[in-house]
Amino acid sequence: MGTAKRYAHVVDRRMSDSIARRIMESGPPLSLGSEELALDRVPLTRTPEPLQVRVWVRYPGGPLQVDAEAVAWTTRAVAVRWKCDDDVHKAWVWASAVEGARE
Repeated sequence: MGTAKRYAHVVDRRMSDSIARRIMESGPPLSLGSEELALDRVPLTRTPEPLQVRVWVRYPGGPLQVDAEAVAWTTRAVAVRWKCDDDVHKAWVWASAVEGARE
């Protein structure tokens, strides 16, 4: 019996969504701490219009790459937010974990 190659991309997308949802349900995203951010010593930039980015975030269940919005940053870290269903997730991540537009 053959495979449904014609719909393989649909099945792949469903599997990816299922895995992402399971990881996001493992607990809140892990964010950088105040010592890592050093916001009392490093200049902070906030943007009035969030920038669209792709970012690696960590959850208790493992790492996950998501489409997100960058809302603030320093030279070392970026504050991002993203939605999963009706929930908004937020975290500070290392700048190197972010791909996409940053001014």
